[in-house]
Amino acid sequence: MTNGPDPARKWRKSSYSGTGNNCVEVAARRSGEVAVRDSKALDGPGLTFTPQAWMTFTKRAKRSKADMA
Repeated sequence: MTNGPDPARKWRKSSYSGTGNNCVEVAARRSGEVAVRDSKALDGPGLTFTPQAWMTFTKRAKRSKADMA
C-alpha cells in the first residue's frame, strides 16, 4: 500500500467511468507495477500490484463481467 500522491505517475480512469468521481484510477510505475487509487481520495492511500497480480485481477474481472451478462 502506498500513501499520498505520486506526481511521477500519470493517473487514468476507465473510459467506462462517467463524469462523476465514483471510480478508481490506475497508473503504471517505472518498475512495471500498477498503482490504484480512489478517485474521491486522491491524497489518500492506494494499492500497488505486481504486473502478474494486476493481470490476474483484470482477467478475473472481465470473466466475472461476462458471467453477469
